[in-house]
Amino acid sequence: MPSAPPRPRAAGAAARQVSSPRPPRRPPDQAVLSARRLRIGRVLLVIVLAIATLKLVVVQTVEAGELRAASQRQSTTNIRLPAERGAILDRTGEPLAFSVDARALVTNPRMITQTRGPDAPRYAAEMAAAIARATGQDQNELVELLTSDRGYVVLAKLVTPDVARTLRDRFPEIAEERREDRQYPGGTLAANVIGTATWNTDERKLTGRVGLESSQDNLLAGFEGLRVVDTAENSNAVIPGSTRFERAAVQGSDLQLTLDSDLQYTVQQALADHVLRTGAKPTSSAVVLDAHTSEVLAMANGQTFDPRDLSTAAPGQLGNTAVQDTFEPGSVNKVITMAAAIEDGIATPNDVLTVPGSIRVADRTIRDAWDHGTEQFTLTGVLAKSSNVGTIMTAQKVGEERFADMLARFGLGQRTGVGLPGEEPGQVPPRESWSGSTFGNLPIGQGLTVTTLQMAGILQTVANDGVRVPPRIVASTTGPDGVQVTPPAPEPVRVISPQTAAALRTMLTAVTQDAHGQRGTGYQAAVPGYVVAGKTGTAQQVDPACGCYSRQLHWITFAGMLPAENPRYVIAMMLDAPRAGSSAAPLFHDIATYLAQRERLPVTDQQPPVQTLQLP
Repeated sequence: MPSAPPRPRAAGAAARQVSSPRPPRRPPDQAVLSARRLRIGRVLLVIVLAIATLKLVVVQTVEAGELRAASQRQSTTNIRLPAERGAILDRTGEPLAFSVDARALVTNPRMITQTRGPDAPRYAAEMAAAIARATGQDQNELVELLTSDRGYVVLAKLVTPDVARTLRDRFPEIAEERREDRQYPGGTLAANVIGTATWNTDERKLTGRVGLESSQDNLLAGFEGLRVVDTAENSNAVIPGSTRFERAAVQGSDLQLTLDSDLQYTVQQALADHVLRTGAKPTSSAVVLDAHTSEVLAMANGQTFDPRDLSTAAPGQLGNTAVQDTFEPGSVNKVITMAAAIEDGIATPNDVLTVPGSIRVADRTIRDAWDHGTEQFTLTGVLAKSSNVGTIMTAQKVGEERFADMLARFGLGQRTGVGLPGEEPGQVPPRESWSGSTFGNLPIGQGLTVTTLQMAGILQTVANDGVRVPPRIVASTTGPDGVQVTPPAPEPVRVISPQTAAALRTMLTAVTQDAHGQRGTGYQAAVPGYVVAGKTGTAQQVDPACGCYSRQLHWITFAGMLPAENPRYVIAMMLDAPRAGSSAAPLFHDIATYLAQRERLPVTDQQPPVQTLQLP
C-alpha cells in the first residue's frame, strides 16, 4: 500500500530553526599550542636518547666482540707514493745520472727460528745461498745475519724488482722495501761536478750528498705523494675501493748541463796523465769554456771518485777544486796589467822598454825568473817572456787606482755565479789595505788568489772582444709537465774595448811562438796548423813552516784560446806543486789538438808574422 506523504513541519518551527545560529568558535590559544609542542618535543627527545643509550649499551656489550674483531681485520694505512728523482744530462741529452726502481731485501731472523724450528739452520743456509747467487754477496755473512737474534736485518740493499719477486716466492720470510737506485753510467765522468745521491733510510728517498746532486736536490727530488687506504687484517693488502684520500707524487725535474761528455772525458784523462807525468798534486784542475757564451764545456779535477761507491773515495776527493780551491795565478795575471796599460793609452804592444835585471818596490826587490842585465824588450816581449820587472814598470805607469779598477772589472775577488756549490770568490786585498810593496806583487799575479774557473774568465774576456760573460753550467731544466725552462743568460760586462782585446790576442800569440830566436814561454802549447794565444804562469806557494814564499813549491798555470784569430774555446789549467821545470803548456796543447781535430776547425792558411820580443 502506498506510503503516507511526509508530514509538513510547522512554519513557526522552521523559522525558529533557521533563525537560531550556533555560538561562534573561539581562536586557539597560542600559548597552549606552544606548551603542547614543547611537551611533545621533550617526549620525542627522551625517546631518541633512550634509543641511542640502548644502542650504545648493545654496541659495548652484545656486539663488542664482533666489532672488535672487524676492526682488527682492517686498519687505515698511509701509503707514501714515491717521486722519481730527475735525471742529469749533458748538453746533447746523454744521461750522466738517472734513477731506476729497486728493492731492498729484509727479514726477521727471530721469526725464521720460531716458525722453522729445528730446520731453521738448514733453511737459513739455503736462503743465504740463493741470495748470494742472485746478488754476489758473501754467503757466510748472509748466514750470520739470518741466524742472529735480531728482529730486522737487511739482506740486500739493492736488487731489481724481478730478483726480489723470485726470492720472495721461494722464501716467504723475505720482505722487500722499495728503493731508488741512482745510476752513473759514466762512472767517474764529471763526478766532481755532478756529485752523488744516496738512499736516505729515514726519509725513504734518494738524497744528494755533494755536487749538483746536493745543491739542486730540491729540484731533482720532486715531491712524494700520499694515499690513505684500508688494509686487511695482518696484511698490507689494500681493501678494494677503500681509498680515503690521494695526492699524486710530483716527479723531479731533469737537469741539462752545458758539459760535453766526450770533451769532459778527454780533459779528465789528459789532466790525470799530466799530473802523473809532472808529479803534481791531485788538487790540480782544468776548465774549458765556450769563448763567447762562457758555457762550461768541461771541468776536470786531478782527483775524482766513483759516485757508485763512495767507500772508495779518499778524504777531499768529493770536492771540486776548479771552483773550490784558490791559488795565486802568477804571470797569467799580467794579462790584466797589459789590458790596463793598452786600454788607457799608456802603452802600445810595440813600445820598447829598457828592462834591468831587478826593480825596487818599497822595501822589496823584484827580479825576473832568469838572470839578465839591462835588456831591450817590446811590451809584447815583456808579456811573452813573462818579465816581472818589465810588468812592474808598466804597472807603475798605469797607477794603483786604475789597476785596482781593472782587477774588479775582470771579476777577480768575486764569485762567478756559475751555479756550482762551494764556489770560492778568491781574494784581492782591499784597496785601503795596500802597503808600499803590494803594488810590487799584484801586477805579476802574487798576493791575490783566483780559482781555475776565474782564471779562464780572464782569457774569455779577451777572446770575446773585451766582454766578460759570467760562466754557467746549467743549460736548462725540464719539469714533470715536460716544459723546458732555460735560465736567463748572464748579464755581460764590458771590461775593455774590442781594439784592446784584439791587441792583447795578438800579443798573446807571441807567448806560443818559437821562431828566429824569438821564443815565448808557452811555445809548447802551440798546435800545428793553428794560431794559439795564451799565457803561462808560475807562482810561489807559501811554505807553512816559515809562513814565507817557498823556493820549491809552485802553482804552474796556463790559460789560452783557440783559434786566436776567431776564438771558439778558452782552456785554463792549474798544476799544484809539480816537479821543478814542469809546464802546463803541453796539457793545453793536448786538449786544444783534440778540439781542433774533433770540431774540424779550419787550418790557418799562413802563420802570422813572428813578433819581436827582444831587441839585439
